[in-house]
Amino acid sequence: MSLVSQFPAASPERAEAHFAARLAFETDCSDVHACLEAGTQDFVLADVRATAFYAQGHVPGAISLPQRDLDAEHLAAYPPSTLFVVYCAGPHCNGAQRAALKLARLGFPVKEMLGGITGWLDEGFALHQTAATERPAAACGC
Repeated sequence: MSLVSQFPAASPERAEAHFAARLAFETDCSDVHACLEAGTQDFVLADVRATAFYAQGHVPGAISLPQRDLDAEHLAAYPPSTLFVVYCAGPHCNGAQRAALKLARLGFPVKEMLGGITGWLDEGFALHQTAATERPAAACGC
């Protein structure tokens, strides 16, 4: 028995439920990029890193919405049905999960863009810079 099959795979029905549930919570850099390129963006793309990191380079079309600032006051302009797609530095950072939790608690639908900035760059996509700033000491400022 191999290390792969040592633990039996789930039934097709359980696998379907599992993967459908994951897709309800996550999207990837490639899908976000395709939506931006096609002009079919029906979500708010939110960079939840500190504003200094956003200025150094962010996904084109993203707004700066640091996860530490996510509260009812900062989000008052958005209707409750607004879908937010959040990202942070990458898989080594939990800022996107923290932001997603805050948004969900505030009543907004939300998805995480898997990979964050690291995933975006790994896909070969360019970042947009808004200003030249010095790099903060923390990895993402979360």
